[in-house]
Amino acid sequence: MIAENTTPNAAFNSQPKKFVTWLFVLSSLMCFAGLTSAYIVRKAEGNWKIFDLPEAFYYTTVLILLSSITLHLSLRNAKKGDTTKQKNYLLITIILGLGFLLGQYFAWKQLVANGIYFAGNPAESFLYVISGFHAFHIIAGILLLLFALTGIFSKINQTKNIFRMEISTIFWHFIDILWIYLFVFLLINR
Repeated sequence: MIAENTTPNAAFNSQPKKFVTWLFVLSSLMCFAGLTSAYIVRKAEGNWKIFDLPEAFYYTTVLILLSSITLHLSLRNAKKGDTTKQKNYLLITIILGLGFLLGQYFAWKQLVANGIYFAGNPAESFLYVISGFHAFHIIAGILLLLFALTGIFSKINQTKNIFRMEISTIFWHFIDILWIYLFVFLLINR
């Protein structure tokens, strides 16, 4: 019988954890596909209020795109072993993510100021649900980024450092692409 290697120096197998990350991404994608499908079906039934998207959505789109660039630079520097640049780009990404959330908050305030409420017309409700569910994903992404950042400060080994960065990057790029899809979808299907 071969004993399993349980020593602290055993090889780190990241594949199962990456698989779980991809499963979460796919399940989230299915949730948003369901939401946008329901949006289209409900819109076809009539009684649909047409209104402009808040201006803040345009700014948050720029922030999320910039955050993907800075996260890519952070991962690239992690792979080079330059933890100082990795940390700096990761901090910028987190700040941009927080800026995205703040921008979403201002977008919701702008909606309320324009008389668009969560419990109003179905079009209004869908906008809040879709953007709110995405904001929840942004919060989860920021937590992953903070997890990667704590690894840098605690000086975890390079393999685990890159693993944390890769998991964070997969998820963050997903929510970035997802926001672009949702924003364009909402622009086209008002």
